[in-house]
Amino acid sequence: NNAVFRRENKKIEEEGKKPSQAEPILLGISKAALASESFISAASFQETTRILTDAAAVGKTDYLKGLKENVIIGHLVPAGSGFVSRNFKLNEIEEEVE
Repeated sequence: NNAVFRRENKKIEEEGKKPSQAEPILLGISKAALASESFISAASFQETTRILTDAAAVGKTDYLKGLKENVIIGHLVPAGSGFVSRNFKLNEIEEEVE
């Protein structure tokens, strides 16, 4: 995620360290789906067993931020009038996990 990259680089620069450098990569549809931040979303597309096994092995947590993973789980999608209150709940959950 470009925004996360820039935010982390800004923190590093503020500490007086050398920031990371990167260039965007254009991925095909298969690779783009597998590179998703959400392992549930990625698993729904291709290589389901491998993705779910890898996620379980390292104890990954999917915060269900996107539309696709919420539909798969059967939750309301993060859009429309419920979006704002849902984001506050997600932030609280992420803070508890950390």
